[in-house]
Amino acid sequence: MNIILMGPPGAGKGTQAARLVEKYGLVQISTGDLFRKALREQTPLGVTAQGFMQKGLLVPDEVTIQMVKEYISENTFENGFILDGFPRSIQQADELVNMAEELNFTIDAVINLDIPTDKLIARLSGRRTCKQCGSTFHIVYNPPKTEGICDNCGGELYQREDESEEAVQVRLNTYDEQTKPLIDYYTVKGQLINVDGDQSMDDVFKDIEKCLEEK
Repeated sequence: MNIILMGPPGAGKGTQAARLVEKYGLVQISTGDLFRKALREQTPLGVTAQGFMQKGLLVPDEVTIQMVKEYISENTFENGFILDGFPRSIQQADELVNMAEELNFTIDAVINLDIPTDKLIARLSGRRTCKQCGSTFHIVYNPPKTEGICDNCGGELYQREDESEEAVQVRLNTYDEQTKPLIDYYTVKGQLINVDGDQSMDDVFKDIEKCLEEK
């Protein structure tokens, strides 16, 4: 079973991917992890990607596509995989179709965690991080015992710049611009499964399980 997992920042993709890995024995393929690995190892694709990133430019689709293709072709997936962060454009989605034909695999489900923007802003902007140990809390969902103080080391908690309401809104706007065409793309193909992300993580996973069992 091969799955594409979609959803905006703060929707809980990481949590659901981990649960899918544990229950179904899938391998999570995260483009972010692939880039970090390629940069550490200074592979040819990693060096190419680094050149764009150092200039503050987006890594071209061609490089991302090749990185994913190499990983899938060089590894075996006994129970299947989860694509996390790929595809992110129509070009990448089209190339994934070609990749599937060439490497002989299918995409069995495209799961989209759907959640209102205002709920995402509340989730992301409520996060607080410890300056000393890096532990994270949430002022609503996981508050510290003492406001502004880390439970683990007593360090000061702060809000990262990229987690302010303004910064979160920019991130979500960018995601909408990039992802709306993909949602339409997979809807037309009849592959998109919308799951209500505005519920507990347990209930989200139950809905995902139900959708997969019905496939």
